[in-house]
Amino acid sequence: MTQRPQAVRQGTSELEIPPATLTNLQYRQVRNLTKDDGHFNLVRNFHLADVITLCNGACGAVSIFSNLRYLINHDPYYLKMAMWCILLGFIFDVFDGRIARWRNTNSILGQELDSLADVISFGVAPAVLGFVLGMQSFLDTIVLTCFVCCGIARLARYNATIAILPHDQSGKVKYFEGTPIPTSLVLVIILAYLSHIGKVGDRLPGGTIEIIPGYPFHVLIAMFGISGTLMVSKSLKIPKL
Repeated sequence: MTQRPQAVRQGTSELEIPPATLTNLQYRQVRNLTKDDGHFNLVRNFHLADVITLCNGACGAVSIFSNLRYLINHDPYYLKMAMWCILLGFIFDVFDGRIARWRNTNSILGQELDSLADVISFGVAPAVLGFVLGMQSFLDTIVLTCFVCCGIARLARYNATIAILPHDQSGKVKYFEGTPIPTSLVLVIILAYLSHIGKVGDRLPGGTIEIIPGYPFHVLIAMFGISGTLMVSKSLKIPKL
């Protein structure tokens, strides 16, 4: 099996000259993260927007744990908490970028934090919610896994291309290629409504079908498949508000 080349950490002395791939601002940010080996160097370099982004990721993690707690004791309180945490994560996601632009603290670290937090809150957490509410067949889990992978790929493409995408005067990207991963909040709202009216588990709308004998899947799982497909679309451009 081929091994991925190991990343080599450059010493401080090797970062005296900015690499050609970094702007001056990015170079200063990298220097701040590497200029000393103190245990809390990373924390000292957090901006307010980064802390808010971490709150987004924390909401996603709490949502997942709440779903697991619901599977253990079937207390509806934990199911509602799982749903509300995703919504709260969305609110944090909206404000972290605005605060970063307001305080002029956009950073490489913040960009990576945002993507990782979004994967948890709007990729893994909604997929776990779908599983908990009844989409548990083998094919269901494959679609849910593909949905999460589409979210990861979509965020990776955004990070790789953000430097050349059109920006407005405030530095904000003008449009997204493919639907942003937070649009999975629509799926959460649909699932929340179905939970409210008791249409979950064996009573999910549409029931199950078998295209392959012995491998049923829920009709409703299609919404996760469609959402994932739209996220990785290249031709679909969504204006950023």
